[in-house]
Amino acid sequence: MRSFRPGPCDEAFYEVVRRIPAGHVATYGQIAFLSGHPGAARAVGNALHRNPDPDRTPCFRVVDASGRLSGAFAFGGAGEQQRRLEKDGITVNNGRVDLDRFGWHPLG
Repeated sequence: MRSFRPGPCDEAFYEVVRRIPAGHVATYGQIAFLSGHPGAARAVGNALHRNPDPDRTPCFRVVDASGRLSGAFAFGGAGEQQRRLEKDGITVNNGRVDLDRFGWHPLG
């Protein structure tokens, strides 16, 4: 089996994700835009699914455009993303995060 080596776009995505502060979330589209790859939200999701360094790159802080959490497969089991977000101080209701309250707004 081939080992995964992140490409240049993946590294750009990971760098942005590392900047999301505790207590906040960002969307896949936001990560794509801030990394210089607008419109690449799906590529962000794919890259985060292959995250080679989850301790340093907190991909659990990334949600979809409506604030919905990822599927259970993404973080090693049902409820894992929610557990990590709640540990981070983020409230999750019905599998969603309130983006108005917890969304990261680095550009103001």
